[in-house]
Amino acid sequence: QVQLVESGGGLVQAGGSLRLSCAASGSIFSINTMGWYRQGPGKQREVVAVITSGGSTNYADSVKGRFTISRDDAKNTVYLQMNSLKPEETSVYYCNAHAKIFGMGYDYWGQGTQVTVSS
Repeated sequence: QVQLVESGGGLVQAGGSLRLSCAASGSIFSINTMGWYRQGPGKQREVVAVITSGGSTNYADSVKGRFTISRDDAKNTVYLQMNSLKPEETSVYYCNAHAKIFGMGYDYWGQGTQVTVSS
């Protein structure tokens, strides 16, 4: 099993920045993709950014040019640098890890961290 712990959320003014962290522990050997998702009030959970074990990244169109996902393999940690934050991006942000074992996929989720952007 994989445990994910997010940190770095908080309150920031519009136009400000935050850096989220997600530390993975446990059976991390089979993880091939990690990412960040968010869910605002009354909204569906949506993907924000993902990064593969090979370093490839993908971003939601709405955050391209403002957010950066990265990882530190030595620390088993993934980061999300968020710049120029907008009030509509107030959400709970969740860390995700996808593992593949014998051709079967497994998803793990963190507890979420609140990001509030004031106008």
